[in-house]
Amino acid sequence: MLKLKKTVAASALALLTLSSTYSYAEVTANAAATSNYLWRGQEQTGGDAAIQGGIDYASESGFYAGTWVSNASWADDMTYELDLYAGFGGEINETFSYDVGYIYYAYPDAASYTDADFSEIYGSISMGSFTFGAAVLATSAASGDGTDFGDSLYLNADYSFPVGSTGAEMALHLGHYSGDFIGDDDIIDYGVSVSKDGFTFGLSDNDIDGSDVKVYVAYAVDFTL
Repeated sequence: MLKLKKTVAASALALLTLSSTYSYAEVTANAAATSNYLWRGQEQTGGDAAIQGGIDYASESGFYAGTWVSNASWADDMTYELDLYAGFGGEINETFSYDVGYIYYAYPDAASYTDADFSEIYGSISMGSFTFGAAVLATSAASGDGTDFGDSLYLNADYSFPVGSTGAEMALHLGHYSGDFIGDDDIIDYGVSVSKDGFTFGLSDNDIDGSDVKVYVAYAVDFTL
């Protein structure tokens, strides 16, 4: 995952990452700390540490909704990010699972508040250890007229596997951004991480000129409410 939403930022590694299937309705909470908040290979806190957490509801039908917050500082006067999301996940058969939803990224105290918020429609298909996802820009406060739908597209491929009998898991990530929403027409990001017992150590980078490999360590915990 690329973002530390329910666990740790690998995005992301996915950012925004949500469970695809649910066996019963429940409310859960999550909390995490990371040495560097990375989203799609780009720093959101200028390389500083971040404290993150959220609350999620998941029903037996596959519907889920939640909110997640983290400190963030990539714009003037910005101190935090607040995400709101909802979606639906399930199994197609014993091999495939899916997840589709909508997420709104809010930055309430940014100096350029009206230019910072944006939202995406996302979807993913998982097959065994592989996950393939896509996220398309739905709205951005910068345009204000709704004409920006589809102006950017993010595609990702992730693969995770156990590390021998250690109980650890390694995850590999590759992402590709196309569009003009964040000021570059074409960006590739990639990363690798190792996780065990809530701890994650990872490396992440992108092909933006001048970008260096970012190293991060993180710890995440989940609670059933």
